[in-house]
Amino acid sequence: MPRTTPTVALLDPLVERYLTQLRVEGGLATNTVEAYRRDLFRLQRHLSIHRLRMSDGVSPQVIRSFLAVLKDESLAWSSVARILSATRGWYRFLVRERVMEGSPLRDIAVSRRPIRLPKTLTRSEVTALLELPPRDRAEDHRDRAMLELLYAAGLRVSELVGLTLAHVDLSLGCLRVMGKGAKERMVPMGQTARDLLTEYLDHVRPVLLKGRSTRVLFVSRRGRGLTRQACWKLLLQRARRAGITKSISPHVLRHSFATHLLEGGADLRAVQTMLGHADIATTQIYTHVERSRLKHVHRQFFPRQLKRRGSDSTNA
Repeated sequence: MPRTTPTVALLDPLVERYLTQLRVEGGLATNTVEAYRRDLFRLQRHLSIHRLRMSDGVSPQVIRSFLAVLKDESLAWSSVARILSATRGWYRFLVRERVMEGSPLRDIAVSRRPIRLPKTLTRSEVTALLELPPRDRAEDHRDRAMLELLYAAGLRVSELVGLTLAHVDLSLGCLRVMGKGAKERMVPMGQTARDLLTEYLDHVRPVLLKGRSTRVLFVSRRGRGLTRQACWKLLLQRARRAGITKSISPHVLRHSFATHLLEGGADLRAVQTMLGHADIATTQIYTHVERSRLKHVHRQFFPRQLKRRGSDSTNA
């Protein structure tokens, strides 16, 4: 009888144990664990073609063939890097559990991520967005306070919609933010955000709630917390009203927050703490943004550059 390739329907139970360990002991966010689940299912499916189980010893050649398959699928660099990270973590787990002696990925490296500079708004664009005159609706006043806070504290949109009344300390002008991996950090909000938030809490939120009660900070007229999608939508609408035509998202405001701090002379470590980055290498991307801006300024205004342009135009 011809040999058939086994079909993989479920993840190996040992993989489920590994994922539980990541969630419980490693403190990884649910979304990250689910991404790793999909990545390891992809690995399991590849191994099944070679008639291997997830806990079997595999050769580096099998892993390289797996990476070649990923390359053929034209996945984004970030997706390949995450899959490789999940695979490395899995084999480290097997070594720790003494299921195998060494990882097949020991001598396998992946090319460095190409530096892709984050999109940001200029200071004047941020001003136009945040100081857009509110219309005569409670939601408009809420949105103004919400976006001011998003920028002033450099929040992720998931962190913004997850804020409760207990997370806000107006007397200190600080937020207690629950970030990725359930890691908590304190972030200052600045006086403007503080004033707008005070006005929202005193005069706008009660109008939206209509006597109802909830711990969620930013609410809709139904008395419920806003979704991430709702935040995206209202940000896009306000950006268009402010005359901003470039692509914009809540994360663009977070990028702008970090970039503007560094432009103003802020310490990289301080920015890392405020953003909630576990690794300072993640924060260093904003130094590339500043470097890129300085190069642009140099090209535009450096006298020798101007002289060269002038001589070119003369010789034309």
